[in-house]
Amino acid sequence: MLHSLRPTGGGWLVLGATLVAVAVALLLSAILISTTGGSPADSVDAVWTGSVATATSWSTTLLNTAPLLLVAVGACVSARSGTFNIGQEGQVLIGAFAGAYVALRLSISGPLLIILVIVAAGLAGGVWAGLSAVMLRLRGVNVVVSTLLMSFLAQQVVSYAVTTQWFLQETAEGSSGIANSQSNPMPASAKLGSTGAYPGLQLNVGLLLAVLATVVVAVALARTRWGFRLTMLGLNPVTARHTGVRVALMGGLALAISGALAGVAGAVLVTSPVTANRLDANISDYFGWDGLLVALVARNRPVVCVPVALLFGILRAGGDFLSATGIPYYLVDISKGLLVLAVVAPPVVVSMLQRRSSARRAAQIVLPENITTKVEAHA
Repeated sequence: MLHSLRPTGGGWLVLGATLVAVAVALLLSAILISTTGGSPADSVDAVWTGSVATATSWSTTLLNTAPLLLVAVGACVSARSGTFNIGQEGQVLIGAFAGAYVALRLSISGPLLIILVIVAAGLAGGVWAGLSAVMLRLRGVNVVVSTLLMSFLAQQVVSYAVTTQWFLQETAEGSSGIANSQSNPMPASAKLGSTGAYPGLQLNVGLLLAVLATVVVAVALARTRWGFRLTMLGLNPVTARHTGVRVALMGGLALAISGALAGVAGAVLVTSPVTANRLDANISDYFGWDGLLVALVARNRPVVCVPVALLFGILRAGGDFLSATGIPYYLVDISKGLLVLAVVAPPVVVSMLQRRSSARRAAQIVLPENITTKVEAHA
């Protein structure tokens, strides 16, 4: 069994190409930092200080990791079915919106409230993603296009909610009587708790939810009939249909699960110290896009998403600290993009080169002399 886990010749080639690509990405990042007047060494030190140097920085990193992991695991589910969901940013927003609405409108307290917030966020995210599956089924609308456009619609919905007095806009404060474009803070019962206390290491409940979701999805995909059918659907929809898989239902369910996990990520954002515990139109803060990148780097494997999400959490936490030193934050985004390309591109390039090499060798095959002679004699 251990022998089967060892990389093959092609696997070693992909690994080597990936390491070279990562090194090139880091070198390019260092050059970009230098062109802005910064020091690459100081930038690395700032990222280290802001993300992993102390227990407090580790707490910030783990807070950022939780929603990234939830979004990434959901993306793995939809990708396994052959459906590419790129609307996680909107699904995170809708989940945060639904969770905030439940928290601010229900007159209950205790653990039941936070449970209802998370459930409402998951249902909202799942329904929002499921609408794209319905549009595909009824009108043939491409899922990639519809999920992307639904993200912009979600942005408008949340913007309307936090700027409308009777909806979710905060009550007027201060002598001016003008309310900001945000909701009131979440009630105490609607906030996710944490273990530990500042300045020590704090583990938020959102991280536990993310890890639990990862374990459940990984086991379901690898060990259940549903996971087998979902994989079959992603590999060959025609074969899946002939074996009795209800393609439309299975694909739509996978898309809804992906959206539901993104919605839960939105609930984690609005109920944990990642944000100010208020809903606003920018609460998603690109967690949806970054979570999708985590899944791409992990090649849609839920377990691999854990260390990759942690890496992106380090970059987000360290990037915030880095920007405080005067280095533009967009350089962190550029570095993340380069790293994603460095991990995703090599397998594709190696596979393409191997196919071309195989085709070239096949074209150069010459028939043996005796076969050629028999063919000529027969002619």
